[in-house]
Amino acid sequence: MTETPKNPFEAMMAQAHEMAKAFNPALEHFSPAEAMKGFEALWPTMPKEAMELMFGKTVNKDGLDAKTRLLLTLAGLTMQGAQADTALRQTVRHAIEAGAKKQEIVETIGQMSVFAGIPAMTRALELAQEVMDDKRDDET
Repeated sequence: MTETPKNPFEAMMAQAHEMAKAFNPALEHFSPAEAMKGFEALWPTMPKEAMELMFGKTVNKDGLDAKTRLLLTLAGLTMQGAQADTALRQTVRHAIEAGAKKQEIVETIGQMSVFAGIPAMTRALELAQEVMDDKRDDET
């Protein structure tokens, strides 16, 4: 017997879970959080040239470069409370690939403490540090 959902979101999620099980019984134990980690491992970093093509000066030759755009994205993700772990880690990876230095990443996140608060800044720094620690391991 399944438990009755307490709110509309829980009801929607329970319905989606039942539907997924009907399509494929193996999805009964599917975890979206685990799926996101798998996605992160599948495509950890976009090449700098691809970033410049999509986000950089290809579209607007006098516009912002990919590194600046990614640092702005990092600031925005921090402002949202650093709740999107995967997006924040991928943005840090891409910013490094686009040429951002560790100091620039830390300063971008630190600057957001004034606007987003210390807890959001701390969480963003923890996530960024995970990526920067992984990058250091890759380089040795």
